[in-house]
Amino acid sequence: MAHSGDVVISGIRIRQEVVGDGAPILMVHGWGASIELLAPLSLRLSRLGYRCCQIDLPGFGGSDEPNEPFTIFDYAAFCLAYLDHLGINKVHYFGHSLGGRIGLILGSDHGDRIASMVLSNSAGIKVEAALPTRLRLSAYKSLRRGLEKIGAKSAADGIRQSYNRQFGSDDYRTASPVMRQTLVNIVNQDLLDHATCVSVPTILIWGDEDEETPLWMGRKLEATIPDAALILHEGAGHYAYLDFPDRTASIMDALYRSA
Repeated sequence: MAHSGDVVISGIRIRQEVVGDGAPILMVHGWGASIELLAPLSLRLSRLGYRCCQIDLPGFGGSDEPNEPFTIFDYAAFCLAYLDHLGINKVHYFGHSLGGRIGLILGSDHGDRIASMVLSNSAGIKVEAALPTRLRLSAYKSLRRGLEKIGAKSAADGIRQSYNRQFGSDDYRTASPVMRQTLVNIVNQDLLDHATCVSVPTILIWGDEDEETPLWMGRKLEATIPDAALILHEGAGHYAYLDFPDRTASIMDALYRSA
């Protein structure tokens, strides 16, 4: 069975796609991605007898943006609302990168809704910026606040735009104001405390050539999550599950059937 289309969840129109029949899996993509990047995996899982429930998160793919900036906790609550919409009480979970962040919250705060979990190249560990970067940011904020205090709003806006063009990430520069603040909210939220409270069996899939969420993050999460195992895809990058979709699907199937 497969069906796709738009649904309204918590007042936000989103795009969804459900593929296959059997035990349900909620599959959640990373920042800037969409259902299309989950399709190679969901196709394989559907052939193994799973019902793969996929959404474009608010602000991504074919879904509308939220009216106000989201936090990672808002995204987790949204995923639960989507499960409620489908009438599903408990699912297996797959999350990549941003989806991994959401998984850490679901697995810790809502473990009664998650049977087991596979996270690929999960984000969630806040990294302290290097000293020169922190000093530069502090000087920029001080200058901008000073200009705003004396009423020089246009000059302050010019400084902000210049700083963002020079030092902001591509994700930050290309985002709308709502999604830009959403990104700030998310990257500033450290989830290691949630990782310590994850109550469901978890497999972490990583690529040893991942430069966005380096392998040390996977090892840290493995050591922090109570029931977790790290599986390395050698030669894979940040999209380790796409580099080795057959192997990833087999790993997921083994965990999900045992949970």
